[in-house]
Amino acid sequence: MSSDRTLPVEVEGLLGKRTLVVGEAGAGKSMLLAKALERLVEIGLAREVTVIDMAPFRFSGIGGKLRDLTEAVGQVRYLTDDRIAPPRLLGKSAQEVLELASRNAALIEPLLLDYLRSPTRILLVNDLTVYLHAGDPALIERAMETAETFIATCYEGSRLSDDKGSGVTRTERERLESLKRRADIVLNLGELFNAEAVGGEVQRGERL
Repeated sequence: MSSDRTLPVEVEGLLGKRTLVVGEAGAGKSMLLAKALERLVEIGLAREVTVIDMAPFRFSGIGGKLRDLTEAVGQVRYLTDDRIAPPRLLGKSAQEVLELASRNAALIEPLLLDYLRSPTRILLVNDLTVYLHAGDPALIERAMETAETFIATCYEGSRLSDDKGSGVTRTERERLESLKRRADIVLNLGELFNAEAVGGEVQRGERL
């Protein structure tokens, strides 16, 4: 692991809850999800876990799969597609961004349907907001409600706000806000680590 950051809450405290981990690109969201997965495997829950990795391939230092961060994916049901691409970084025009976003949604939807056909008690999702650009929010909502424990990382920031006029950034933000209202816990990494830096305390279960 390339980071020494610890989980802001114990994974055991997230069992039975719907949790969204939000933050800027490069904030460490995927690293924390990797650590959560390792802990779930450590406490004997590997057979209860499905991971849907929606993250694009790494580009310009952003993105990358969960399998690049932890070998624990080899011990659980791991669903991904290596063709998923970063639309705002690769697209040179609004049309290209929209085409990439739609292609991503088409690649990710079968992974969600696979899970819904054969659900496990625990569902982890890496880079959920990639699907929100052009996918069906109802599928995400179904997955959230189907899983007994749901933990997902979501991009929320300004670093990737330039969508070449395609509108995917606005769509992403609106749909993420809707998902936040369905979540039991929202962990904002920027606020959490800023609080740690000044000696602040974060209460478990707080919406940040």
